[in-house]
Amino acid sequence: MYNLHCHSLLSDGILLPSEVAVHYAEKGYFAIAITDHADYSNIDFVMDGILKFISHWPKDSKIQVLPGVELTHLPLEQFKPLVKKARRRGMKIIVGHGETTAEPVVKGTNRACMEAGVDILAHPGLISEEDAQLAAEKGVFLELTSRSGHRDSNLHVAEQALRAEANLIFSTDSHRPEDIISPRELIKIAFGAALNESNIEAVCVNIKDFLRKKGVK
Repeated sequence: MYNLHCHSLLSDGILLPSEVAVHYAEKGYFAIAITDHADYSNIDFVMDGILKFISHWPKDSKIQVLPGVELTHLPLEQFKPLVKKARRRGMKIIVGHGETTAEPVVKGTNRACMEAGVDILAHPGLISEEDAQLAAEKGVFLELTSRSGHRDSNLHVAEQALRAEANLIFSTDSHRPEDIISPRELIKIAFGAALNESNIEAVCVNIKDFLRKKGVK
């Protein structure tokens, strides 16, 4: 199992990257991405920190850690240049902080993230049919999350994704130890969004293919 959206104390999490990795390994995950929040003020600090950590992470560890970033609360025109910057720096997973209903997010952020080329649109809230279709066209993963507040729109996101034939992904969006749930608990979140076993199996296959392209064995 994987989790491609989690945070460390490089942004607003409370755990060191190593602690994040160890907690997920203990729960049975084989791959994670640390995707700390970033804008122009801290993106270099965040990327430098995670890349330095990964350069010292044991190659034979039972959990693989991918470098990532979550572009968060940006003016819409800043998504494209920061996605390009993150790609050049070697970020494997780029998450866009979507239009969750749990906090104020600039209208149009969902579309701006996808047009900029993010891999994952996190907690996209009451995503429109048109934006779900754009996700399908661009191969962007729409997130179903276990995180309190953000998960309130999971059912809507799942319905729109299935209708548009867009990719889904399951993520914890963890910030603290209690957010790090087991793979079985994460799958329950998917069932809670009215996915069936066939849907869930398809999601897992799509993610494995995506991770294989990112170098995860």
